[in-house]
Amino acid sequence: MKRLGYLCIVLALGTAAAWADDVPQPAMQIADNTFFDPTRKQEDVERYQFGVEYRIEAGYVQHWQRSRDILFPDMYLHGVRVGATFTFKLPLHFGLQTGLLYTLVAGRNEQHFRSQDAPSLQMEYIKHRVVEHNLTVPVRVYYTVPLWKQLNMFFYTGPQLHIGLAENDYMEPHLSDGTKQWLENQGIKTSAYDRMADELIRANIQWGLGGGLEWDCYRLQSGYDFGLNSLIKHPQLKQYMSEWGWFVSFSYRF
Repeated sequence: MKRLGYLCIVLALGTAAAWADDVPQPAMQIADNTFFDPTRKQEDVERYQFGVEYRIEAGYVQHWQRSRDILFPDMYLHGVRVGATFTFKLPLHFGLQTGLLYTLVAGRNEQHFRSQDAPSLQMEYIKHRVVEHNLTVPVRVYYTVPLWKQLNMFFYTGPQLHIGLAENDYMEPHLSDGTKQWLENQGIKTSAYDRMADELIRANIQWGLGGGLEWDCYRLQSGYDFGLNSLIKHPQLKQYMSEWGWFVSFSYRF
């Protein structure tokens, strides 16, 4: 009987072992090493390697002539600018941009004067229509922040030089003879002329701040430029005029 009992136990253990071998086992887990994939880091390095990007640009611009001089009343000028830029790509998502842009802006304003002929406080005026042409040479330092796939955000700062080509003031005077003569005696012109010819210097140095978004080859940006120098060629006491500007533009990399 004991032998029979031992035989039953051995048979039971063998059956259990065979059944355990037939139960499906979970598949072996393979470690995901894509997080440590060296090619991912290599892609970022290649994307911001040294090189040059060429762009064409067009957009809207607004200039503000800020003055403390009766000769040049404060005025906003609106227009367009077009041109080409090239950017030297630097490590760590930095870049240095320069180029050449042409700007055409125009504005209107009225300048009022007390009549020298009529009694009391009657006012007379001159309508100014100013058309300005200039070239712009920017020197910008860019910093790019990758957001998602080909979408980037960028910021920039740096100086730029406006080179004035012409600033024509087409005036429409509404003056009596006495007032007109008095203004001319004060050195204030009452007929159309080019301000750049005699009264304004052509070099306008500005410092700009701005930024925007970039998707693949397309870039939308905006910024503000602060005028750093007076544009009056022969300033007298308290005479000062600077030109600031705001813009929004679209560019394409080719």
